[in-house]
Amino acid sequence: MLDLTNHWAGLLSLAIFVIAYIFVIMEETTQMRKSKPVMLAAGLIWALIGIAYAMAGRGTEVHAHAIQVIEQYGELFLFLLVAITYVNTLEERRVFLVLRAKLVGFGLSYRQLFWLTGILAFFISAMLDNLTTALIMGAVVLAVGSASPRFVALGCISIVVAANAGGAFSPFGDITTLMIWQAGKLSFSEFFQLFIPAALNWLVPAAIMHFAIPNAKPSPHNERVTTKPGATGVIVLFAATILTAVLFKDLLLLPPAMGMMLGLGYLQIWSYMLQRQGARHRDEDMILDSFTQVARVEWDTLLFFFGIIFAVGGLGVLGYLALASNYLYIGLGATSANVIIGVLSAIVDNIPLMFAVLTMDPHMSGGQWLMIALTCGTGGSLLSIGSAAGVALMGQAKGAYTFSSHLKWSWAVALGYIAAIGAHMVINAALF
Repeated sequence: MLDLTNHWAGLLSLAIFVIAYIFVIMEETTQMRKSKPVMLAAGLIWALIGIAYAMAGRGTEVHAHAIQVIEQYGELFLFLLVAITYVNTLEERRVFLVLRAKLVGFGLSYRQLFWLTGILAFFISAMLDNLTTALIMGAVVLAVGSASPRFVALGCISIVVAANAGGAFSPFGDITTLMIWQAGKLSFSEFFQLFIPAALNWLVPAAIMHFAIPNAKPSPHNERVTTKPGATGVIVLFAATILTAVLFKDLLLLPPAMGMMLGLGYLQIWSYMLQRQGARHRDEDMILDSFTQVARVEWDTLLFFFGIIFAVGGLGVLGYLALASNYLYIGLGATSANVIIGVLSAIVDNIPLMFAVLTMDPHMSGGQWLMIALTCGTGGSLLSIGSAAGVALMGQAKGAYTFSSHLKWSWAVALGYIAAIGAHMVINAALF
């Protein structure tokens, strides 16, 4: 590739990326969806790359670079499309409402609820994304903690940390781990070696915050909610879809996205059967339109991934990621670089950071790839704005869970971050 880091096209592309990301950070202020500036930036950056390569007489090479990025995004897009569709369908079948009603109706104390919501967030996020997990558990905390703002604030912090930590030890738990798995850097089973470090990442701050939770019992809530017909079938098919994706990747050596698309076929057939039965029995609750659930996919998120992946990929073609790789992974060493990138993920979204690392493709051991999965997945917990889970809960629990309320306990979260890294280096020392 051409080194365009000091070329006018490279410098202009870098400026465009920085300006676009400033708009992403200011999304709440500008009310501009985050996908819009990065999509514009991605197009402009690649246009400048095309111009620079054409001026150098190497225009045909740009096509190969672009196709490579399209392939990477296409696999991620199809995988997430199916996963989000299943989550939307579970929501439509009222599975999450039933879970919330059961938790609220247990009549537990604030401290018991603090631990239960944290534990559930940790394990659920290993299967669902951290955003969905945080919203489900956050709804429980808000439902029972209306009389205790302190419980709501601490409960939300715990949920954010637990959701991010739980996603770090599963290939399906976070976009970053999914990217590492799809890139072939780690096998499906290798991620589970992060279970204890990820658990410590949440357990350490949770144990510290435990003593600040009110030692009281909220008023009991009784809410009767039932799932719609076919909910159990959707849960089973979701599990089967995940298994199919794993088998496609590990046994057939095919992209896991193809297995996920096969799983979408499972859901389409199941929805057809429910529609026929619903029409026959004249039961509106039984009818399931799977295409409606596809339409409900959060396109802002998927298009944001498009913009970020193409923009960062463009910076890689220009030569900036090679510079960053030389400074971080050669100058500082893999361990220091991975820890720093994890801390940066509290400020910069972890998706572009992880894609940048994968594009740099530094020569690292399996232990170091697990390290970046851990740090990039959990570093966002240091600040409330560092992950989608934190941002979503700030909107859901307006006034009770804020940037400043999270910041007061960032030191405890940082201790968990350090403990997780230390545990990984000890437990998985043979992998380094």
